[in-house]
Formats: sequence, structure tokens, C-alpha cells
Amino acid sequence: QVQLVESGGGLVQAGGSLRLSCAASGRTFSNYAMGWFRQAPGKEREFVAAISRSGVSTNYADSVKGRFTISRDNAKNTVYLQMNSLKAEDTAVYYCAAGLTTYASSRRTDFGSWGQGTQVTVSS
Repeated sequence: QVQLVESGGGLVQAGGSLRLSCAASGRTFSNYAMGWFRQAPGKEREFVAAISRSGVSTNYADSVKGRFTISRDNAKNTVYLQMNSLKAEDTAVYYCAAGLTTYASSRRTDFGSWGQGTQVTVSS
């Protein structure tokens, strides 16, 4: 499995921006599609965004389209989530995930490696 460590979470006011990073180690990063998921208190973990192995294809949840951007740097073994125009409902723990799928999947079951999560809190 690949090891994943998220960073960049924090407290931000509504309308603000944050950039999450996820550093991978242990396996060939470019072999993995990468995803971001989030889990709010009392709710199930939900899909946010995904990116294919090469970075050519991306996929977003409807709730974040136009506000969030996923990207990756295979030379740095890192995937990013740029979050703009943040809303209170974006408050959650954000998890980075890696999977050996060939496309930018939105399915949790396609991702076998997960990070510990980073807290994002948006104050209204």
C-alpha cells in the first residue's frame, strides 16, 4: 500500500480559500488514481474530487464543482485540493485516498489506501 499524509487544513471564514496537500510514499505514485473525500460529524464519508493517474482526467462532486480544483505533481508524489469560495457546509475532515483504478473514480471502494485526514472548519 501507499502511505498518505494530508496537510493544509485549518479554520477559515466563509468565502475564503484553503489548499490541501497529500504527500504519498511507499509505492510508485503515478500508478495510482487519487481522490479526496470528506466526512462531517454524524454523516457518511462522501466523495469530493478525484484525478486520474496522469492527471488528464478529473471528477468532482456537484457540491464543489466550480469551487474546488484537484491537481497532482507526480514528480513530487503529491496531490492537491485547492478550495475556494468555502462555505460552512464544507466543514469536515478531509481524507486523501489512493487507488489502482485507471480513471478518476468517485467510488470509495476503488481506493485502498487512505490518509489520517485533516480538519477543515469554515466559519459563517
